[in-house]
Amino acid sequence: MKHAKRLQSLMLGLLVSAAGMPAWAADAPVAAGTYTAATGGTGGPMVHELNLQAPATQIATEVYSLHTWMMVICMVIFVAVFGVMFYSIIKHRKSLGHKPATFHESTAVEIAWTVVPFLIVIGMALPATRTVVGMKDTSNADITIKATGMQWKWGYDYLKGEGQGISFLSNLSTPRAQVGAPGVAPTQPRGENYLIEVDNEVVVPVNKKIRIVTTANDVIHAWSIPAFAVKQDAIPGFVRDTWFKAEHTGTYRGNCAELCGKEHAFMPIVVKVVTEDEYKVWVDGKLKEMAALAEDPSKVWTIDELKTKGEKVYATNCVVCHQATGKGLPGAFAALDGSPVVNGPKADQIHVLLNGKKSGKFPGEMPAWKQLSDTEIAAVITYTRNNWSNKAAENIVQPAEVAAARK
Repeated sequence: MKHAKRLQSLMLGLLVSAAGMPAWAADAPVAAGTYTAATGGTGGPMVHELNLQAPATQIATEVYSLHTWMMVICMVIFVAVFGVMFYSIIKHRKSLGHKPATFHESTAVEIAWTVVPFLIVIGMALPATRTVVGMKDTSNADITIKATGMQWKWGYDYLKGEGQGISFLSNLSTPRAQVGAPGVAPTQPRGENYLIEVDNEVVVPVNKKIRIVTTANDVIHAWSIPAFAVKQDAIPGFVRDTWFKAEHTGTYRGNCAELCGKEHAFMPIVVKVVTEDEYKVWVDGKLKEMAALAEDPSKVWTIDELKTKGEKVYATNCVVCHQATGKGLPGAFAALDGSPVVNGPKADQIHVLLNGKKSGKFPGEMPAWKQLSDTEIAAVITYTRNNWSNKAAENIVQPAEVAAARK
Protein backbone atom coordinates (compact mmCIF):
# COMPACT_ATOMS: atom_id res chain seq x y z
CA MET A 1 0.00 0.00 0.00
CA LYS A 2 2.86 2.34 0.86
CA HIS A 3 4.49 1.78 -2.56
CA ALA A 4 1.16 2.32 -4.34
CA LYS A 5 0.76 5.71 -2.69
CA ARG A 6 4.31 6.71 -3.64
CA LEU A 7 3.66 5.71 -7.27
CA GLN A 8 0.44 7.72 -7.32
CA SER A 9 2.26 10.76 -5.96
CA LEU A 10 5.06 10.45 -8.52
CA MET A 11 2.65 10.08 -11.45
CA LEU A 12 0.62 13.06 -10.30
CA GLY A 13 3.75 15.21 -10.02
CA LEU A 14 4.97 14.26 -13.49
CA LEU A 15 1.64 14.96 -15.11
CA VAL A 16 1.20 18.32 -13.45
CA SER A 17 4.74 19.29 -14.51
CA ALA A 18 4.06 18.28 -18.11
CA ALA A 19 0.73 20.03 -18.41
CA GLY A 20 1.34 23.12 -16.33
CA MET A 21 4.51 24.27 -18.00
CA PRO A 22 5.67 27.60 -16.58
CA ALA A 23 5.08 30.71 -18.65
CA TRP A 24 4.72 34.42 -18.31
CA ALA A 25 1.43 35.62 -16.92
CA ALA A 26 -1.52 36.64 -19.10
CA ASP A 27 -5.29 36.39 -19.38
CA ALA A 28 -7.51 33.80 -21.07
CA PRO A 29 -7.30 33.09 -24.83
CA VAL A 30 -8.24 35.92 -27.16
CA ALA A 31 -9.82 36.02 -30.59
CA ALA A 32 -7.79 35.54 -33.76
CA GLY A 33 -6.04 38.64 -34.99
CA THR A 34 -6.34 40.50 -31.69
CA TYR A 35 -3.49 38.98 -29.70
CA THR A 36 -1.05 41.88 -29.79
CA ALA A 37 -3.69 44.53 -29.17
CA ALA A 38 -5.27 42.53 -26.36
CA THR A 39 -1.98 42.21 -24.52
CA GLY A 40 -1.05 45.86 -24.69
CA GLY A 41 1.09 45.59 -27.82
CA THR A 42 4.08 43.91 -26.16
CA GLY A 43 3.37 40.28 -27.01
CA GLY A 44 5.15 39.41 -23.76
CA PRO A 45 4.51 39.40 -20.01
CA MET A 46 1.85 41.68 -18.60
CA VAL A 47 1.71 43.51 -15.28
CA HIS A 48 -0.38 41.95 -12.47
CA GLU A 49 -1.44 38.90 -14.50
CA LEU A 50 -1.70 35.60 -12.63
CA ASN A 51 -2.21 32.89 -15.24
CA LEU A 52 -0.36 31.41 -18.22
CA GLN A 53 0.23 33.65 -21.20
CA ALA A 54 -2.64 33.79 -23.70
CA PRO A 55 -2.19 30.80 -26.05
CA ALA A 56 -1.57 31.43 -29.73
CA THR A 57 -1.34 27.79 -30.91
CA GLN A 58 -3.53 24.71 -30.55
CA ILE A 59 -0.94 23.01 -28.33
CA ALA A 60 -0.72 26.08 -26.11
CA THR A 61 -4.53 26.10 -25.82
CA GLU A 62 -4.47 22.45 -24.75
CA VAL A 63 -1.77 23.18 -22.18
CA TYR A 64 -3.79 26.12 -20.89
CA SER A 65 -6.91 23.95 -20.56
CA LEU A 66 -4.98 21.09 -18.92
CA HIS A 67 -3.42 23.49 -16.45
CA THR A 68 -6.86 24.90 -15.54
CA TRP A 69 -8.45 21.43 -15.34
CA MET A 70 -5.74 20.05 -13.08
CA MET A 71 -5.83 23.10 -10.85
CA VAL A 72 -9.60 22.54 -10.43
CA ILE A 73 -9.01 18.86 -9.59
CA CYS A 74 -6.34 19.78 -7.04
CA MET A 75 -8.62 22.40 -5.49
CA VAL A 76 -11.56 19.96 -5.23
CA ILE A 77 -9.28 17.37 -3.57
CA PHE A 78 -7.91 20.02 -1.22
CA VAL A 79 -11.37 21.21 -0.15
CA ALA A 80 -12.73 17.66 0.21
CA VAL A 81 -9.82 16.30 2.25
CA PHE A 82 -9.44 19.28 4.56
CA GLY A 83 -13.23 19.68 4.81
CA VAL A 84 -13.63 16.11 6.06
CA MET A 85 -10.60 16.48 8.33
CA PHE A 86 -11.76 19.70 10.00
CA TYR A 87 -15.37 18.44 10.23
CA SER A 88 -14.14 15.31 12.00
CA ILE A 89 -11.90 17.28 14.35
CA ILE A 90 -14.65 19.74 15.31
CA LYS A 91 -17.68 17.43 15.46
CA HIS A 92 -15.99 14.43 17.05
CA ARG A 93 -13.75 16.07 19.59
CA LYS A 94 -13.28 14.63 23.07
CA SER A 95 -14.94 17.64 24.76
CA LEU A 96 -18.27 16.62 23.21
CA GLY A 97 -18.00 13.18 24.72
CA HIS A 98 -16.84 11.28 21.65
CA LYS A 99 -14.54 8.31 22.13
CA PRO A 100 -12.01 6.99 19.60
CA ALA A 101 -13.05 4.04 17.48
CA THR A 102 -11.53 0.69 18.33
CA PHE A 103 -11.23 -0.77 14.80
CA HIS A 104 -7.69 -1.34 13.52
CA GLU A 105 -8.20 -1.15 9.78
CA SER A 106 -10.92 -1.05 7.09
CA THR A 107 -10.55 -2.98 3.87
CA ALA A 108 -13.21 -0.83 2.19
CA VAL A 109 -11.39 2.39 3.10
CA GLU A 110 -8.05 0.96 1.90
CA ILE A 111 -9.61 0.01 -1.44
CA ALA A 112 -11.36 3.37 -1.77
CA TRP A 113 -8.30 5.54 -1.17
CA THR A 114 -6.33 3.45 -3.64
CA VAL A 115 -8.89 3.14 -6.44
CA VAL A 116 -10.20 6.73 -6.35
CA PRO A 117 -6.74 8.43 -6.69
CA PHE A 118 -5.84 5.89 -9.39
CA LEU A 119 -8.92 6.86 -11.39
CA ILE A 120 -8.14 10.55 -10.90
CA VAL A 121 -4.58 10.06 -12.16
CA ILE A 122 -5.82 8.11 -15.21
CA GLY A 123 -8.35 10.86 -15.94
CA MET A 124 -5.51 13.40 -15.89
CA ALA A 125 -3.02 11.20 -17.76
CA LEU A 126 -5.06 10.56 -20.88
CA PRO A 127 -5.46 14.17 -22.11
CA ALA A 128 -1.97 15.13 -20.86
CA THR A 129 -0.32 12.26 -22.74
CA ARG A 130 -2.11 13.20 -25.96
CA THR A 131 -0.83 16.77 -25.67
CA VAL A 132 2.74 15.72 -24.82
CA VAL A 133 2.82 13.34 -27.81
CA GLY A 134 1.49 16.17 -30.01
CA MET A 135 4.29 18.45 -28.78
CA LYS A 136 6.87 15.97 -30.05
CA ASP A 137 5.42 15.48 -33.55
CA THR A 138 7.59 17.66 -35.77
CA SER A 139 6.76 15.83 -39.01
CA ASN A 140 5.31 17.46 -42.14
CA ALA A 141 6.57 20.94 -41.29
CA ASP A 142 5.99 23.71 -43.84
CA ILE A 143 9.13 25.64 -42.82
CA THR A 144 12.20 24.49 -40.89
CA ILE A 145 14.34 27.04 -39.05
CA LYS A 146 17.56 26.34 -37.16
CA ALA A 147 17.98 28.39 -33.98
CA THR A 148 21.56 28.50 -32.70
CA GLY A 149 22.14 29.80 -29.19
CA MET A 150 25.33 31.66 -28.46
CA GLN A 151 26.57 33.96 -25.73
CA TRP A 152 24.45 36.06 -25.89
CA LYS A 153 22.34 36.15 -29.03
CA TRP A 154 20.49 33.84 -31.39
CA GLY A 155 21.44 32.88 -34.93
CA TYR A 156 18.69 31.78 -37.35
CA ASP A 157 18.97 29.80 -40.58
CA TYR A 158 15.91 29.02 -42.71
CA LEU A 159 16.71 25.47 -43.81
CA LYS A 160 13.60 24.30 -45.65
CA GLY A 161 10.43 25.74 -47.14
CA GLU A 162 9.72 29.23 -48.38
CA GLY A 163 12.55 31.49 -47.26
CA GLN A 164 15.21 28.77 -47.52
CA GLY A 165 18.67 30.33 -47.47
CA ILE A 166 17.80 33.26 -45.21
CA SER A 167 20.27 33.62 -42.35
CA PHE A 168 20.75 36.31 -39.72
CA LEU A 169 21.75 37.07 -36.14
CA SER A 170 19.21 38.35 -33.62
CA ASN A 171 20.58 40.64 -30.89
CA LEU A 172 18.98 42.47 -28.00
CA SER A 173 18.03 45.93 -29.25
CA THR A 174 17.31 47.59 -25.90
CA PRO A 175 19.89 50.41 -25.60
CA ARG A 176 22.58 49.77 -23.00
CA ALA A 177 21.75 53.20 -21.57
CA GLN A 178 18.44 51.72 -20.38
CA VAL A 179 20.19 48.79 -18.74
CA GLY A 180 22.98 50.52 -16.85
CA ALA A 181 25.97 48.70 -15.41
CA PRO A 182 27.10 47.39 -12.00
CA GLY A 183 27.01 50.41 -9.73
CA VAL A 184 25.84 52.69 -12.55
CA ALA A 185 22.17 53.68 -12.88
CA PRO A 186 20.44 53.68 -16.31
CA THR A 187 20.64 57.04 -18.07
CA GLN A 188 17.50 56.52 -20.18
CA PRO A 189 13.94 55.58 -19.13
CA ARG A 190 13.10 51.95 -19.82
CA GLY A 191 10.83 51.31 -22.78
CA GLU A 192 7.70 49.19 -23.06
CA ASN A 193 9.63 46.21 -24.44
CA TYR A 194 12.64 46.51 -22.14
CA LEU A 195 14.90 43.45 -22.59
CA ILE A 196 12.35 41.64 -24.82
CA GLU A 197 13.11 43.39 -28.14
CA VAL A 198 15.58 42.45 -30.87
CA ASP A 199 17.10 43.96 -33.99
CA ASN A 200 16.12 41.00 -36.24
CA GLU A 201 12.82 39.23 -35.56
CA VAL A 202 12.00 35.69 -36.68
CA VAL A 203 9.22 36.11 -39.25
CA VAL A 204 6.84 33.23 -40.07
CA PRO A 205 3.47 32.92 -41.83
CA VAL A 206 0.27 32.33 -39.86
CA ASN A 207 -1.34 28.85 -39.87
CA LYS A 208 1.84 27.16 -41.11
CA LYS A 209 3.67 24.43 -39.19
CA ILE A 210 7.10 25.76 -38.23
CA ARG A 211 9.76 23.30 -37.12
CA ILE A 212 12.50 24.79 -34.93
CA VAL A 213 15.80 22.90 -34.84
CA THR A 214 17.90 23.97 -31.86
CA THR A 215 21.61 23.73 -31.11
CA ALA A 216 24.26 25.92 -29.47
CA ASN A 217 27.79 27.16 -30.11
CA ASP A 218 29.03 27.34 -26.53
CA VAL A 219 26.86 26.46 -23.52
CA ILE A 220 23.30 25.19 -23.03
CA HIS A 221 20.61 27.68 -24.01
CA ALA A 222 16.85 27.17 -24.41
CA TRP A 223 14.49 28.52 -27.09
CA SER A 224 11.23 29.43 -25.39
CA ILE A 225 8.04 31.22 -26.46
CA PRO A 226 5.37 30.92 -23.72
CA ALA A 227 2.45 31.83 -26.01
CA PHE A 228 3.36 28.83 -28.21
CA ALA A 229 3.91 26.48 -25.23
CA VAL A 230 7.40 25.90 -26.64
CA LYS A 231 10.58 25.42 -24.64
CA GLN A 232 13.40 23.42 -26.21
CA ASP A 233 16.97 23.21 -24.94
CA ALA A 234 19.77 24.15 -27.34
CA ILE A 235 22.76 21.95 -26.47
CA PRO A 236 26.26 22.17 -27.99
CA GLY A 237 26.96 19.15 -30.18
CA PHE A 238 23.32 18.02 -30.21
CA VAL A 239 20.34 18.78 -32.42
CA ARG A 240 16.89 19.00 -30.82
CA ASP A 241 13.63 20.07 -32.41
CA THR A 242 10.20 21.42 -31.57
CA TRP A 243 7.37 23.05 -33.51
CA PHE A 244 4.53 25.53 -33.43
CA LYS A 245 1.66 26.61 -35.67
CA ALA A 246 0.54 30.12 -34.77
CA GLU A 247 -3.17 30.69 -35.24
CA HIS A 248 -3.07 34.48 -34.86
CA THR A 249 -0.91 37.15 -36.45
CA GLY A 250 1.04 39.31 -34.04
CA THR A 251 4.32 39.58 -32.20
CA TYR A 252 5.30 36.95 -29.62
CA ARG A 253 8.17 37.27 -27.21
CA GLY A 254 10.28 34.88 -25.17
CA ASN A 255 13.75 34.46 -23.70
CA CYS A 256 16.55 32.00 -23.35
CA ALA A 257 15.23 29.79 -20.54
CA GLU A 258 18.52 28.25 -19.36
CA LEU A 259 21.01 30.07 -17.19
CA CYS A 260 23.76 30.52 -19.79
CA GLY A 261 26.11 33.09 -18.29
CA LYS A 262 26.50 36.71 -17.32
CA GLU A 263 24.22 38.15 -20.03
CA HIS A 264 21.57 35.42 -19.78
CA ALA A 265 18.83 38.01 -19.28
CA PHE A 266 19.85 39.82 -22.47
CA MET A 267 19.10 37.27 -25.22
CA PRO A 268 15.37 37.56 -25.95
CA ILE A 269 13.44 35.79 -28.71
CA VAL A 270 10.89 37.61 -30.85
CA VAL A 271 8.68 35.87 -33.42
CA LYS A 272 6.54 37.94 -35.76
CA VAL A 273 3.62 36.04 -37.27
CA VAL A 274 2.30 37.61 -40.49
CA THR A 275 -0.08 36.75 -43.31
CA GLU A 276 1.15 34.62 -46.21
CA ASP A 277 1.31 37.62 -48.54
CA GLU A 278 3.28 39.65 -45.98
CA TYR A 279 5.63 36.71 -45.48
CA LYS A 280 6.35 36.46 -49.22
CA VAL A 281 7.18 40.17 -49.30
CA TRP A 282 9.48 39.75 -46.27
CA VAL A 283 11.27 36.75 -47.82
CA ASP A 284 11.84 38.60 -51.09
CA GLY A 285 13.17 41.67 -49.27
CA LYS A 286 15.39 39.63 -46.95
CA LEU A 287 16.97 37.67 -49.80
CA LYS A 288 17.68 40.91 -51.68
CA GLU A 289 19.16 42.42 -48.52
CA MET A 290 21.44 39.41 -48.05
CA ALA A 291 22.53 39.55 -51.69
CA ALA A 292 23.41 43.23 -51.30
CA LEU A 293 25.45 42.50 -48.18
CA ALA A 294 27.36 39.65 -49.80
CA GLU A 295 30.43 41.71 -50.52
CA ASP A 296 33.30 40.64 -52.73
CA PRO A 297 36.05 39.38 -50.37
CA SER A 298 38.66 40.45 -52.91
CA LYS A 299 37.66 44.10 -52.55
CA VAL A 300 40.37 46.26 -50.97
CA TRP A 301 39.02 48.62 -48.30
CA THR A 302 40.58 51.77 -46.92
CA ILE A 303 41.41 51.84 -43.23
CA ASP A 304 38.77 54.49 -42.56
CA GLU A 305 36.07 52.39 -44.26
CA LEU A 306 37.02 49.36 -42.19
CA LYS A 307 37.11 51.33 -38.94
CA THR A 308 33.68 52.82 -39.58
CA LYS A 309 32.16 49.43 -40.36
CA GLY A 310 34.12 47.76 -37.57
CA GLU A 311 32.73 50.15 -34.97
CA LYS A 312 29.19 49.01 -35.84
CA VAL A 313 30.17 45.34 -35.74
CA TYR A 314 31.86 45.85 -32.37
CA ALA A 315 28.81 47.64 -30.90
CA THR A 316 26.52 44.81 -31.99
CA ASN A 317 28.62 41.79 -31.09
CA CYS A 318 31.55 42.63 -28.80
CA VAL A 319 30.58 45.45 -26.47
CA VAL A 320 28.65 43.17 -24.07
CA CYS A 321 31.83 41.44 -22.89
CA HIS A 322 34.65 43.82 -23.78
CA GLN A 323 32.76 47.06 -23.06
CA ALA A 324 32.68 50.22 -25.18
CA THR A 325 35.95 51.34 -23.59
CA GLY A 326 37.70 48.10 -24.53
CA LYS A 327 38.55 47.53 -20.86
CA GLY A 328 36.62 44.26 -20.54
CA LEU A 329 35.36 43.09 -17.17
CA PRO A 330 38.10 42.38 -14.61
CA GLY A 331 38.09 38.72 -13.66
CA ALA A 332 35.54 37.84 -16.33
CA PHE A 333 36.39 39.11 -19.83
CA ALA A 334 39.78 40.22 -21.11
CA ALA A 335 40.49 43.82 -22.06
CA LEU A 336 41.15 44.63 -25.72
CA ASP A 337 42.71 47.99 -24.88
CA GLY A 338 46.40 47.17 -24.61
CA SER A 339 45.84 43.48 -25.40
CA PRO A 340 48.94 41.65 -26.67
CA VAL A 341 46.73 39.75 -29.12
CA VAL A 342 45.25 42.94 -30.57
CA ASN A 343 48.64 44.61 -30.75
CA GLY A 344 50.45 41.49 -31.94
CA PRO A 345 50.49 39.71 -35.32
CA LYS A 346 47.16 40.10 -37.09
CA ALA A 347 47.10 36.41 -38.06
CA ASP A 348 46.74 35.52 -34.37
CA GLN A 349 43.74 37.80 -33.92
CA ILE A 350 42.09 36.47 -37.08
CA HIS A 351 42.57 32.94 -35.71
CA VAL A 352 40.94 33.88 -32.38
CA LEU A 353 37.86 35.36 -34.05
CA LEU A 354 37.41 32.41 -36.39
CA ASN A 355 38.07 29.65 -33.86
CA GLY A 356 37.50 31.13 -30.43
CA LYS A 357 39.83 30.85 -27.48
CA LYS A 358 39.76 29.24 -24.06
CA SER A 359 41.49 31.19 -21.33
CA GLY A 360 42.79 29.92 -18.02
CA LYS A 361 42.97 33.43 -16.60
CA PHE A 362 39.44 34.57 -17.40
CA PRO A 363 36.37 32.34 -16.84
CA GLY A 364 34.61 33.85 -19.86
CA GLU A 365 35.62 32.05 -23.06
CA MET A 366 35.98 33.78 -26.40
CA PRO A 367 33.49 32.10 -28.77
CA ALA A 368 34.14 31.51 -32.45
CA TRP A 369 32.66 34.14 -34.76
CA LYS A 370 32.61 32.23 -38.04
CA GLN A 371 29.02 33.35 -38.57
CA LEU A 372 30.28 36.87 -39.31
CA SER A 373 31.28 37.65 -42.89
CA ASP A 374 34.90 38.06 -43.96
CA THR A 375 34.36 41.79 -44.29
CA GLU A 376 32.79 42.10 -40.82
CA ILE A 377 35.68 40.21 -39.18
CA ALA A 378 38.28 42.24 -41.07
CA ALA A 379 36.49 45.46 -40.10
CA VAL A 380 36.16 44.72 -36.38
CA ILE A 381 39.78 43.59 -36.15
CA THR A 382 40.93 46.77 -37.89
CA TYR A 383 38.75 48.82 -35.55
CA THR A 384 40.19 47.27 -32.39
CA ARG A 385 43.78 47.53 -33.62
CA ASN A 386 43.40 51.27 -34.18
CA ASN A 387 41.18 52.23 -31.25
CA TRP A 388 41.71 53.27 -27.61
CA SER A 389 45.44 53.13 -26.81
CA ASN A 390 46.20 50.39 -29.33
CA LYS A 391 48.88 51.15 -31.91
CA ALA A 392 49.34 47.85 -33.72
CA ALA A 393 52.13 47.67 -36.27
CA GLU A 394 49.92 45.61 -38.60
CA ASN A 395 46.98 47.97 -38.29
CA ILE A 396 44.74 46.89 -41.18
CA VAL A 397 43.15 43.56 -42.13
CA GLN A 398 41.48 42.99 -45.51
CA PRO A 399 38.57 40.55 -46.09
CA ALA A 400 40.75 38.44 -48.40
CA GLU A 401 43.06 37.67 -45.45
CA VAL A 402 40.11 36.40 -43.41
CA ALA A 403 38.83 34.35 -46.34
CA ALA A 404 42.25 32.72 -46.69
CA ALA A 405 42.37 31.93 -42.97
CA ARG A 406 39.01 30.11 -43.15
CA LYS A 407 40.40 27.51 -45.54
